[in-house]
Amino acid sequence: MSEPFSIRSAEAADYEHITRLLRDAALPLDGLNSHQNFLVLCRDGGVLGCAAIERYGRYGLLRSVALEPHERRHGLGRRLVQEALQQARRDGLAEVVLLTTTAAPFFARLGFQAIRRDAVPAPLRTSVEFRSACPETATLMRLVL
Repeated sequence: MSEPFSIRSAEAADYEHITRLLRDAALPLDGLNSHQNFLVLCRDGGVLGCAAIERYGRYGLLRSVALEPHERRHGLGRRLVQEALQQARRDGLAEVVLLTTTAAPFFARLGFQAIRRDAVPAPLRTSVEFRSACPETATLMRLVL
């Protein structure tokens, strides 16, 4: 992709774009109360993608990774997730966990490994994603930072 883009912390005005991206990608909105914890990928002032890491003590839950359909397969999702992981490292998180029903191969290429549900640290099990938003059939993956 040759056009310039930026990744920044989401602002209140981005919340509408974030929720649309998540709905369009069929990702859960449960537990999503605001734009906090989100990064957004932008070009020419428009929001093209988003990702969030919810913090639970020393652990993070990567969620809500979404891109506009026409922006997929250009490496932007990888850049967005890598920036979120860099932020998690700067914040001192020990590991990041995610649940996915469709993108396990994508996350595996970024170093995430599938794990069993009983291997998830207790603080993460309190999240809405673990309790109700994601199905039991979702693939659970972890990246130790």
